[in-house]
Amino acid sequence: MVVLGSSDPLRGVLKAVKPSTAQMANDSAATGPESGGGAKEGVARRPRGRPPGSKNKPKPPVFVIRDSPSSLRTHVMEIAGGTDIADSLAQFTRRRQRGICVLAGAGAVANVAFRQPAAGVIALHGTFEILSLTGTFLPAAAGSGGLTVYLAGGQGQVVGGGVVGALTAAGAVVVTAASFASATYERLPLEDEGDDHK
Repeated sequence: MVVLGSSDPLRGVLKAVKPSTAQMANDSAATGPESGGGAKEGVARRPRGRPPGSKNKPKPPVFVIRDSPSSLRTHVMEIAGGTDIADSLAQFTRRRQRGICVLAGAGAVANVAFRQPAAGVIALHGTFEILSLTGTFLPAAAGSGGLTVYLAGGQGQVVGGGVVGALTAAGAVVVTAASFASATYERLPLEDEGDDHK
């Protein structure tokens, strides 16, 4: 039996290595009945699923700043009185290098001549209200279809057909049209492509 005095230097060493009560309590809490007496691993389990704040964020909107060559533009054209409507539209296509498809027209015309299948060319003198105005103009002269107009007469009769010559506006005429930059020319009927599938 060794009695250590207060002046013995080993007493301080033994006191330092002796575990404290708080440390022993932490060790006993770490080793419970679920661990089967062994030490519990200190690595925490990673939660399942995506971490918070990692959801797909909405994408910013896409702005198209340049028109596609095949896109359509809507035009509302006001044609002054005394002007040839067909010639004004043809000049627009040549200067802008865009084909146009006339959708509608509103206003009055004077002294118009048009072609009917049964009666041939008919010339009308006077002022007539536009009921319908359609047509196509292309930058190149070939393929331009001209205008087709239907008018209301003074007594309620409706006359119309393909315009022959000038279509003079009796006042301000408003034309609604769609323009396009490029057109594809096709020759119909298409050639037989059956040999390619044999």
